[in-house]
Amino acid sequence: MQSFQLNERASTVPPVLSYDREGWQQGYRSLKQEFDYWIDDIEGEIPADLQGTLFRNGPGMLDVNGHPIHHPFDGDGMICAITFANGRAHFHNRFVRTEGYVAEQAAGRILYRGVFGTQKPGGWLANAFDFRLKNIANTNVLYWGGKLLALWEAAEPHRLDPTTLETLGLDHLEGVLQAGEAFAAHPRIDPACYQDGGAPCLVNFSIKPGLSSTITLFEFDLNGTLRRKHAHSTPGFAFIHDFAITPNYAIFFQNPVSFNPLPYLMGKRGAAECITFQPEKTTRIVLIPRNTEGAGLGKDKGSTVKDRRPGSALTLQSLSFETHAGFVFHHANAFEDGDAIVIDSICYNSLPSVESDADFRQTDFDALDPGQLWRFRVDLKTQTVHRELLESRCCEFPYVNPANVGRPYRYVFMGAAHAADGNAPLQAITKVDLKTGQRELWSAAPSGYVSEPIFVPRFAGGAASTRDASDHSLSSTAVEGAEDDGWLLTLVYDATHQRSDVVILDARDLTQGPIARLHLKHHVPYGLHGSFTPHCFVDR
Repeated sequence: MQSFQLNERASTVPPVLSYDREGWQQGYRSLKQEFDYWIDDIEGEIPADLQGTLFRNGPGMLDVNGHPIHHPFDGDGMICAITFANGRAHFHNRFVRTEGYVAEQAAGRILYRGVFGTQKPGGWLANAFDFRLKNIANTNVLYWGGKLLALWEAAEPHRLDPTTLETLGLDHLEGVLQAGEAFAAHPRIDPACYQDGGAPCLVNFSIKPGLSSTITLFEFDLNGTLRRKHAHSTPGFAFIHDFAITPNYAIFFQNPVSFNPLPYLMGKRGAAECITFQPEKTTRIVLIPRNTEGAGLGKDKGSTVKDRRPGSALTLQSLSFETHAGFVFHHANAFEDGDAIVIDSICYNSLPSVESDADFRQTDFDALDPGQLWRFRVDLKTQTVHRELLESRCCEFPYVNPANVGRPYRYVFMGAAHAADGNAPLQAITKVDLKTGQRELWSAAPSGYVSEPIFVPRFAGGAASTRDASDHSLSSTAVEGAEDDGWLLTLVYDATHQRSDVVILDARDLTQGPIARLHLKHHVPYGLHGSFTPHCFVDR
C-alpha cells in the first residue's frame, strides 16, 4: 500500500502495471455463505464518533450450482451491512431472496436469461422468445422513509429488514409503482428541497426505452410519501443508468446508442449485447424541470402542466442540448451557476460492447478507454455546451458530500487506477479539489482492489444516538465544518490474503493512509453501490 500527494499530473510517465491479473480475477468468486459477526481483526482504531450503518449491494452469486453467469451485472444481489457503534464494527451479509434467486437455488440451475448475456442451458432454442424478467436486486441499497430497499433499475425494489436483512418482498412504494414498473438504482437526495420548505427529499426516476423513451420522475419526502410525479418523452432509444439533480432540474445524458432486438428475440444474445455505441452521433443532455408549477431557473423556456392532481403523472416540457459523443454511466454532481447548468460526470470515449463469446475475467484493460471526470457547462441563454477535462486519471464511482448534492461543491472522491495514465482496475481512492486543482491519492496496489468510496460527514456520523427516528438520511442534518470533514468508507479486496477489508480514510487527508482497516473473515465479490445511514442496525 502506498500514499501519494499529487499536485501536478505527470502525463509523461508511462503507465505502470500495478496489478496482477490473477489476483484481480479472484475478486469475482461467489460468496455463498451468509455471515453475522463482530469484526475483531482490526489495524488502527475505529473513530469513536463514527456511528451508523454502511449498506453495500452487488452481485454476490456469480454462478448457479457451478454454472457460471456470463457477466457480473447478471449476478444475484447480496447486501452487506457494516454497523459502527461505540468504536466497534459488526458485519452481516445476506442474499436478497428474489423470486428468481429462490427458484434457481432450488432447481440448482439457471432458469432465467440475464440482461447482460447469461442464457439458459439448451442453446438459442431454449432461450428464444423467453422475455421473463429476473429482478436480481443487485445494484444499490438505500434506507429511506423507514424502509431498507434493494434496488435494480429494471423493476421494483425489494424491501428488507434493516436489522436482519431478511427479504420482506417487493415494495411498490405505497402504490406509486405498478407491478413490474422500473425504479432506477441511482436515487439522489436533495438536502434542502425548496418545494418542501427546505426539507430533504428523495428524487428518482424510471425509464421505458423504445423508439421514443419515457422518463418518469418521482420525488418523496422524509416519510417516503410521494410528493411529485411527472413524465417526459424523449425521442430515440435511451440507455440511462444514472442522473443528476439541481434545485430546479433533473439531468439525464442520453447516450448515442442503438438497440437491435432481433438477436435477443431469437434467443441468441442478451438485451445488453444488442446495444451498439454510435460515435458518429451526439450525446443529448436532457433537463427536466423539477418544479411542477413551471417556476425556477429557466422558467421562460416553458413547462406545460397537463394534470395537477396529487400523485398524478404530469407532462412537462424539457430542455435538450447536444454535445460531443461519449458514454456516461455515472455523474458526480451538478449545480446551477447563473444562466448555466454545470454537470460533472465520468465519461468514456466509447461504450465497449458485451460479446456473447467473451469472458469478463479476461478483460484487456489496455484495449479499453478509461473513464475520466469531465465537466459539461450548459448555457441556457446561448444554448451551447462547453466541455472541460477535470481528471484524466482512470476513475469511476464518484461521490460528494451529501450536503452539496445539486449545489456548488469543492471536493469529489472517486475510485481510481494506481497509475496516472492508461486504463486499469480501480486500486486507489482519489480526492480532487475542484477549486485549487490539488489531488490526493491513497493506493491499495499492488494487491488491493477498491470499491465505491462512501463519504460520511463527521457531524452526521457522530450524531446517530441523538437523531430523531424520522431522520432517514445524512443530508437531513446540517453538516458542520469543512466540506471534506468526514470519513471515506470503502471495501477493498486483498488478493494476497484472499479476503476483503473495510477501510476507513480521513477525507481531509488521504495521504496519511487508513485510520483503520477492518479485516473480514472472507472476501466480498466486487460490488456496485451503497449508502450510509446514522442509524445503528444490529441486534445487540
